Amino acid sequence: MLIVLCTGMSVVLPSLATAGVKLKNLRVEMQNEPLGLEIKTPRFMWQLSSHNPGLVQKSYRIVVAENPSDLKKQENLLWDSGEVFSDNMLFIPYAGKPLSPGKDYYWKVRVKTNQGRTDWSDVKKWSTGLGDGYDWQADWIGVNKMMNHGETRDGHTRLAARYLRKEFDARKKVSRAVLYICGLGSYEAYLNGIRIGDAVLSPAPAHYTVKTYYNVYDVTGMIGKGCNALAVVLGNGRYFGLMPGMEGYGLPRLKARLEIEYDDGTFGRVVSDNSWRASSQGPVIANNEFDGEEYDARKEFAGWDKAGYNDSGWEFADIMQSPGGKLCAQATPCIKVMEEISPVSVKLVADDTYIVDMGQNMVGRLQVTLSGKAGEPVSFRFAETLKDDGSLYIDNLRTARARNLYIPAKNGSFTWEPSFVYHGFRYVEIKGVKKIPSLSALKGKVIYDEMETTGSFETSNEMINRIYRNAYWGIRGNYRGMPTDCPQRDERLGWLGDRATGSYGESFVFGNALLYKKWLQDIEDSQLPSGSISDVSPCYWKLYFDDVTWPSAYFYIADMLYRQYGDKSGIEEHYGSMKRWIEHIRKVGIKDGIVVRDQFGDWCMPPESQELIHSKDPSRKTDGRILSTCVFYDLLHLMDKFARMTGNEADGEEYLLLADSIKKAYNKMFFDIHTASYGNNTVTANLLSLRLGLVPAGHEERVFENIIKKTQQEFGGHISTGVVGIQHLMRGLTDNGAEDLAYKLAVNDTYPSWGYMVKKGATTIWELWNGDTADPAMNSANHVMLLGDLIIWYYENLAGIKCTEHTVGFRKIEMAPCFPEGLDYVKASYSSVSGEIKSEWRKSETVFDWKVTIPGNTSAVIRVPIKFCREINRQDGMRNVYKDRDYWVVETGSGNYRFVK
Repeated sequence: MLIVLCTGMSVVLPSLATAGVKLKNLRVEMQNEPLGLEIKTPRFMWQLSSHNPGLVQKSYRIVVAENPSDLKKQENLLWDSGEVFSDNMLFIPYAGKPLSPGKDYYWKVRVKTNQGRTDWSDVKKWSTGLGDGYDWQADWIGVNKMMNHGETRDGHTRLAARYLRKEFDARKKVSRAVLYICGLGSYEAYLNGIRIGDAVLSPAPAHYTVKTYYNVYDVTGMIGKGCNALAVVLGNGRYFGLMPGMEGYGLPRLKARLEIEYDDGTFGRVVSDNSWRASSQGPVIANNEFDGEEYDARKEFAGWDKAGYNDSGWEFADIMQSPGGKLCAQATPCIKVMEEISPVSVKLVADDTYIVDMGQNMVGRLQVTLSGKAGEPVSFRFAETLKDDGSLYIDNLRTARARNLYIPAKNGSFTWEPSFVYHGFRYVEIKGVKKIPSLSALKGKVIYDEMETTGSFETSNEMINRIYRNAYWGIRGNYRGMPTDCPQRDERLGWLGDRATGSYGESFVFGNALLYKKWLQDIEDSQLPSGSISDVSPCYWKLYFDDVTWPSAYFYIADMLYRQYGDKSGIEEHYGSMKRWIEHIRKVGIKDGIVVRDQFGDWCMPPESQELIHSKDPSRKTDGRILSTCVFYDLLHLMDKFARMTGNEADGEEYLLLADSIKKAYNKMFFDIHTASYGNNTVTANLLSLRLGLVPAGHEERVFENIIKKTQQEFGGHISTGVVGIQHLMRGLTDNGAEDLAYKLAVNDTYPSWGYMVKKGATTIWELWNGDTADPAMNSANHVMLLGDLIIWYYENLAGIKCTEHTVGFRKIEMAPCFPEGLDYVKASYSSVSGEIKSEWRKSETVFDWKVTIPGNTSAVIRVPIKFCREINRQDGMRNVYKDRDYWVVETGSGNYRFVK
């Protein structure tokens, strides 16, 4: 521990005897030992730590081989990077011999630092996928007909699960076995009766006519000598279609290839073809993600997933058409059960009807252990809230039925949870059991894409803590292989506008880089040849409005991945697509220098009456041309940066010229120089103009005064922005000196505010500021779009954890928290790609205590208010200390620091 005392008191320095440089968190393409990478030049990364401050990497050496033995001996290496003199430890590309499809590879790294050289790291592994154009020698198979009672493509679809199985012999000892599998829409796979993996709702959703994902599993230890059985259940997922108006692609289908390597060097394979047996007469008699799953235990196939089962009554599998899209290995981790929670109460509300309260609005499934009677259905209905009489409030689900059904095969106890659906719920109505369920008999399975929780955040204000917790539950509940708008009603889609800035804040809480990188591909896959981008991706709804504010998420997310994670591949891979959209908007959306196309306005700004969804008061609404023009102007500057990063400098010059002409036209049309306001003087109009750089030089302060006046006087110190304005509100106020007003907005508990939601019992974030009173056509209790830049503000402005402007991946950190009146402490941490950053400050009239942790091989600029510290003592780990107006500026390397009054 190194303690910096601001009053010149004694200092405790670390003992050099405890020094030890360590390598940790080795990753390939941001994953720990991933399977099935199809990228030809995978990228390596690691982190460094030391007991001593000021750790700097001087060089590294990476070696790669086909087996651990060669790696240990450093013989037959595929790549030896040699001693590379660089401090970079992020996204270092493989540069060795070409990699083969379907192979395992091994690597390790050693690093030299200013504190000594590390040992070689542990050996790490990854495997390659089959690659584009690989001949799977496998067919798409399934049951190519609808033959069960009630099955339909019309209205809300209804279809039974498909069961497929294949027995095969393995007469020799297996040294390696890998399963490559794509089951559309979703699947569960088994080998010899044992579930393969723990993923749910796999593979990831896609626009299937353009791209389809497969998963890879190492199943070496699951194959026995002799006869084996590979079995797969297919659910509908997002492939079969869910409801009218939503894209459907066809009946479920499977493509699989099981590669087997034997100890004697020979090979075997099992592929999907018409020799497989198939049935749609199994226990999952219906599954629809909106409506629920129905399970008839009387139709179970006992032992069907094991060798020796008599499947003579099954049909041979039908050969199905290809979905049409390119088959690619899924590069993002699957959805999994990430947490289990128990209910807080169960109440009898009518004869054999009970209401379960999970205590938290969650997303996932309910596992039950109950008693039933043979043939008598037990139903489960799901809802986020209750009516005043204690029954389920389901109006906001719209047409989604959100109902599961289980039919017992015999009298007595049964344990069950569904396989192919999920629900957004806090409350469950259980009907059809005679005995009140015990709390221990019910488990809430929380599901979302597997990822690390990277952030922690706590303050002295319990309202902020509650809002953060609500955000935490809402964010992860809306990760379903794509970021969705909501998890409960008949929508659950990847709306772009919800995440334009939200993705940035979310990246502090969760390691979401791979999910968002995958979503960038969904967006391009859904793009029309004209360049038009769908406002929903994958485009299960066809919404091509050629607006700007929603498609802007494509650009902002690519930039977020670069700034927060240091990954520029999203920019490089999608630059051409982004350029096509820019040119498309130039053709169809710009008139006299103004972007005139806007579809949604400042969506969900607080209406004047709490019964409304959208305001009817013109004075509250921001002109859509202001929104589109401001955002497009900002995107042109982003595209200039992207053009320079990708070697398209000439494009960048054009973008800047266009931006300059747009700024002139914009101010000519919308800026009132006398009042220093834009349009009808809404907070959003002025805020976007100011934050995105359109205000003429010298007028910034007056424009900001209008923002303050509007917020304080006309809206009583409350939020008046919708989805677009809220993306800049908290940072816009703070960066211009109104941090106390920002803090007031953050802790308000009256309408409209995040705190109002908490006060009304919300445990997630609502879709509407007035979600408790508005029309149920649009009052989801689990949305995240209204968070705007709040989570960014928590971390960057309250905690002071921010990547500096001209660096990426937190290699250089800017720590300059604001200290608003009324907030006594903040304690936050963030596990960045470069290591864990911590900031913990506490203040009162007599006390100031700020502890900071800077990870190895990074540096920081820490700004300490002079009013809290009269002096700063130069200590080990510090590189420079100087005054800048009201602050001490402390430049440091890695280490633990403490500033005390």
